[in-house]
Amino acid sequence: MRVIVADHPLISHKLTTLRDKRTDSPTFRRLVDELVTLLAYEATRDVRVEEVDVETPVTTARGIKLATPRPLLVPILRAGLGMLDGMMRLLPTAEVGFLGLVRNEETLEATTYANRLPDDLSGRQVYVVDPMLATGGTLAATIDYLVERGADDITAVVLIAAPEGLAKLEELTSHIEVPITLVTGAMDEKLNENGYIVPGLGDAGDRLYGIATHDA
Repeated sequence: MRVIVADHPLISHKLTTLRDKRTDSPTFRRLVDELVTLLAYEATRDVRVEEVDVETPVTTARGIKLATPRPLLVPILRAGLGMLDGMMRLLPTAEVGFLGLVRNEETLEATTYANRLPDDLSGRQVYVVDPMLATGGTLAATIDYLVERGADDITAVVLIAAPEGLAKLEELTSHIEVPITLVTGAMDEKLNENGYIVPGLGDAGDRLYGIATHDA
């Protein structure tokens, strides 16, 4: 697994405001959108393209366009929805699928409750977005789900990650042969006894939408 911790002062600046418990939901949503756009720039560095000729006002120019099949964006419900617009800003022609997983607060294991994905993902590059990599179970289950359907290149974009979650993700996906990349804005200190990232930014779903239910 390739891991990229984006090192940019604007990312660190925006993450600092996200972490602040005084940041209200509208500001939180705006900052998440801005952060994802910055992270998407790094995450799409290896997006598949094909050459194309275009007519400029002067002559013919050789350029590139996104290859077919188009990339698939998969926000993990519900908090991942807050990251979708930021990804779509850079990949407006991408297709979008949705996957809903919830974490059992006792076992910390993720189970699927919603699936709106194409049955056949053969040859597809997939970008998964979820605000946090905490215990690793949700993202590992998502990657398994996508590989089973034929995805052959998966990039996960998260705002923050915990070392324990990364280690678990690498363990749970060690059998997978397709390329997997993780792009994160920060690698935090640890998980606490409840499986939450420290220092973290709280429950991303609650802070995005203000509803007291918990995401994985």
